Amino acid sequence: MAETGKEITIYDIAQKLNISAATVSRGLKDHPGINKNTKKKILATAEQMGYRSNSFASNLRKKNSNIIGVIVPRLNSNFMSDVIAGIEKVVNKAGYTLFISQSFESMQHEVSNAKAMFNNRVDGVLVSLAYDTTNISHFEQFSRRDIPVVFFDRVIEHEKYPAICIDNYKAAYTLVSHLIEQGCKKVVHISGDQRRNVYADRTRGYLQALKDNKLPFEAELLIVNDLSQAAAIQAAEKILKMQPLPDAVFAASDFCAINCMLEIKKAGLKIPGDIAFAGFNNDQMACVVEPQLTTIDYKGFEMGEFAARMIINHLENPGELQNTHSLVLRSELIIRKSSLKAGVK
Repeated sequence: MAETGKEITIYDIAQKLNISAATVSRGLKDHPGINKNTKKKILATAEQMGYRSNSFASNLRKKNSNIIGVIVPRLNSNFMSDVIAGIEKVVNKAGYTLFISQSFESMQHEVSNAKAMFNNRVDGVLVSLAYDTTNISHFEQFSRRDIPVVFFDRVIEHEKYPAICIDNYKAAYTLVSHLIEQGCKKVVHISGDQRRNVYADRTRGYLQALKDNKLPFEAELLIVNDLSQAAAIQAAEKILKMQPLPDAVFAASDFCAINCMLEIKKAGLKIPGDIAFAGFNNDQMACVVEPQLTTIDYKGFEMGEFAARMIINHLENPGELQNTHSLVLRSELIIRKSSLKAGVK
């Protein structure tokens, strides 16, 4: 019996079974030259003794880790959970495991996460950028070593790094056009940091829809914040003070839209009768809130699968990532009661 706290080695197993360490090593690796019964004894003894494979040392010898790093802003969203599930399905099937970290919407954390992954010798990195990331120089350490980096959802255009996202501009344009078709003429847009592609593109779509429908844009109608619950409540307070009152609100996330809508309802206004509402992401809460929220649906699981396939393809075919074009995935307008203003009194 090994002493408490001592790391069990193949030599301990060999001594217990009275065989060579080389035989133990080959047995643990399922070597075809080792007798089946001997292999069973080795595996059973290893488990009984609490042996742990030193994969890190093995990885150093093989020059790879079979680990894919994933950096996300936060894990506490249905969308991001779906993305991770899609990634995990593909990488696990390919024999890789995930090293997941959160930037907590901070570039500083994102830089630390990238450094930790580099030092742990990940084979590739999948990244959705933090809210305040202003440059991506911290990913150059990977490209210098030909370690693939793929951006998804919150992306940045760069010749070295392919990206996977949806057409946020088109999605927002379609959604705002729907609100206008419902008779809305004064549409507020609550957006996030314009340095992020997802929010900047949604704002562009909003502005173009107003322009194409010959509706004037007023600066006070564009509210930029961090889309948090507190920010949504502040936005609602600001909206309630507008004269005349807006007849629609389009928020760049369902979470923000729902919290703003609840605050507007508290003030005694009817939705969609007084103000129509729409969000983005098709979170589960969009179907629970009353009235149910009109939104844009795009599949996080599908995005995760595509991102993982792209990086696995590079690992199996080195050098191909530079020739990989970025992918734009489909999205869909889901119309629910919160925006159906036409005919409502």
